[in-house]
Amino acid sequence: MSKRLWKGLLLERLRRPVSLFTFSALVSIGTLLLYNIPFFSYVADNSNEDAWGRVVLQASLVVIMLVLNFMMTYLVMFLLRKVGRVLLALLALINAIAVYFILTYHVMMDATTIGNVFNTRYSEASGFFSASLWLFILVFGVLPALYCLFQPVVYGKARRMGICCAGSLAVVLVVALANVSQTLWVGQHDTELGGLLQPWSYLVNTVRLTTDRMDQQAEEIKLPDGKIADSQKAVVVLVIGESARKANFQLYGYQRDTNPLLSRLQGLKVFQATSCATYTTAGSKAILEPKVSDDLYEVLPNYAFRTGVDVSWRTSNWGEPPIHIDEYLSEADLADIYPDADDRYDGILLEGLRERIASSPKNKVLIVLHTSTSHGPNYADKYPQTFEVYKPVARNVEEGEKHVDRLVNAYDNTIRYTDYLLDSLVSTLRSITDWHSAMMFISDHGESLGENNIFMHGLPMRLAPKVQYEIPFLVWTSDGFRRYKAGLPPVLEQHYVFHSVLNLLSIQSPAYDESFDIFER
Repeated sequence: MSKRLWKGLLLERLRRPVSLFTFSALVSIGTLLLYNIPFFSYVADNSNEDAWGRVVLQASLVVIMLVLNFMMTYLVMFLLRKVGRVLLALLALINAIAVYFILTYHVMMDATTIGNVFNTRYSEASGFFSASLWLFILVFGVLPALYCLFQPVVYGKARRMGICCAGSLAVVLVVALANVSQTLWVGQHDTELGGLLQPWSYLVNTVRLTTDRMDQQAEEIKLPDGKIADSQKAVVVLVIGESARKANFQLYGYQRDTNPLLSRLQGLKVFQATSCATYTTAGSKAILEPKVSDDLYEVLPNYAFRTGVDVSWRTSNWGEPPIHIDEYLSEADLADIYPDADDRYDGILLEGLRERIASSPKNKVLIVLHTSTSHGPNYADKYPQTFEVYKPVARNVEEGEKHVDRLVNAYDNTIRYTDYLLDSLVSTLRSITDWHSAMMFISDHGESLGENNIFMHGLPMRLAPKVQYEIPFLVWTSDGFRRYKAGLPPVLEQHYVFHSVLNLLSIQSPAYDESFDIFER
């Protein structure tokens, strides 16, 4: 049979209408086979059943998934018609993207990941674009989407729809009751199972995230009024690191000299610390808030500003809580102010800093530098070439999966650049001799670099490896500024920043908690 004849028969078959029952069944089977292999792989690897029990569990989950997806497709198509086709096509594309990231970066589509997606800018997302991603989307997303858009369908009567949906619910109920003994196991693994089940993972978690955001108070909860207790000139520069993990800092015992400058810096205090989360929005919130809370309390820069401190926020990053101060400067704003500076790297955050502090009309100054130096997936793009000490480097995480040593090289170069930035900042503060000064550096979270085949960050805390939450916490103060408190816990958390900065700026406040202060009062 000729190739032209085969093509003609195929086109004729695709143009032939199918019943909505058949269409829904095909879409359901395709969803199972194309997008849910990671889900069933997880079940197979983590079930506590014997061989026969695993077969029964897997078969039961297959039936439930097929029936639920069948019912969803039937309802969407019958009730929405053309709009339903578009929605199914979109789900196919999103499913393909989700599965690609699950397979490539070993993430889950849980609430944390969905929150990170909504807080990601194009400049960050573009780092994930690759030929393999586009090919994956074409094969597993575009082709199924075209089928959903153009396959002719005979919709049938409403009575048939009712029978199909009622029958589907009955099957799901019977199979679920037959597996009621698995309730405990499902409850123990609900995060993982829910994060791997397509398309329900991102649909349900998007609804959850949207609901949570709508429930958040429109305005932050104001803290009790504070006051500045003295007129002594003091400046604090808080540096919020991005994806900087303790394990790759020479200061914490790493065998490479990733901190050649800070390791010789007199007066630098190195604390053991952990983050409260493994992603930027929660990590930066914890650094700036007075206590652990799901509510949005008045964060440090807003509170200091309202109390009378001169506050400036300089950022090359995003994802921080709402900042309500007069001077909020992005890297683009700083590039306009300092046109000769290189705005590709975080060094621009230090431009003109000495003059900015020295010219302040107030005696208390807080500068927050929100960096992006160690953020993936393109670590090698985060530092000037002069800091590429460790070679060769992987240009991105996808390349790094094949050459983990090269990915670590690129990441370690970002830590050396961080070392340079912090040392330069301390030199700047030392040059302002008529001010007491302090520098704090703490990361929002850590990072995975291929350990157990996990990359980047964002796993739920109960699943995350320690490299995603063990973070550097470095403090330097000018001579005679403050004395460190004795008897601190062996490991500090991010909330120590808020209360320690209040102490450094001599702010007296009912919101101050001495037990979370690293300094003597």
